[in-house]
Amino acid sequence: MCASVDTQLTGKFKIAIALTAVTLVAEVAGGLWTNSLALLSDAAHLFLDLFALILSLAAIKLASLPTSEKHTFGFHRSEVFASFINGLTVFLMGAWILYESWIRFSAPQEVKSLPMLLIAVIGLVMNLLAAKTLHTHSHDDLNVRSAFLHVLGDAAASAGVIVGGIIMYYTGWFLLDVLISAGIGLLILVGAWRVLRDAIHILMEGSPRGMNVSDVATVIRDVEGVQNIHHLNIWSVCSHITALSVHVEVEQGYEGERSGLVHRIEHELEHRFHITHTTIQLECSDCNGGALIKPLTHNERQESCCGHQH
Repeated sequence: MCASVDTQLTGKFKIAIALTAVTLVAEVAGGLWTNSLALLSDAAHLFLDLFALILSLAAIKLASLPTSEKHTFGFHRSEVFASFINGLTVFLMGAWILYESWIRFSAPQEVKSLPMLLIAVIGLVMNLLAAKTLHTHSHDDLNVRSAFLHVLGDAAASAGVIVGGIIMYYTGWFLLDVLISAGIGLLILVGAWRVLRDAIHILMEGSPRGMNVSDVATVIRDVEGVQNIHHLNIWSVCSHITALSVHVEVEQGYEGERSGLVHRIEHELEHRFHITHTTIQLECSDCNGGALIKPLTHNERQESCCGHQH
């Protein structure tokens, strides 16, 4: 991200944090006053959302730090760690809400439905405002997307609490408060699992979702001067930076055009797959390098086809 985008995003996170903090205070006080488990459940989620937003803001600050000899990729992966922690904590909270709902299900308690309804309306407005501030950057940044999902989930939960408050006000069916709480818990679990799944995939050096390794290999092989490729690796540094390394066998007659060949490969990778961080090793056509994807071992030092040790 460029500096102007980082500054703009940081400002939006600060707004979202302020809105979430105000909503949290209102829902905690209102939940205790009205005896609403649904409102307290939403407040618990809001507390973790506030933590998530602060953690995400810290990740953006870390990602803006320069590279160094100790951290040649910089601190971009802090975004992924923040997303993992967010997803894990929210997942645990969702499980806790379901547990509390189960306990209260056997003995529903009276709820002050009208005040609960008014507080939920305030929460919905605040959550929608916070979600709007983050929506623009939520499509291409996993860290922002995880934070956006948090506040969006809270908005949906607040809407559910509003509907429940209206029904309880007119019917006195207080068991609905427990059912809404359970629904919020399930909503939290689903959203948290999605964030956890994507974060773990990146941390495990998985190839970017939606990118077919065979398609990338075919595009490189089709570049003029390329005879074959092997030892292809594709991974995500974070949600918006994809890296690639590959060994390329050069056709006879193109040995003197190595810089032009690398440039053509890089151009195709950036144009077709938005891969901008590449390491391309050119080799003679008779190296006979082997498989497209190279098996890795923990303790062995292997010799390459050209006799170099790795």
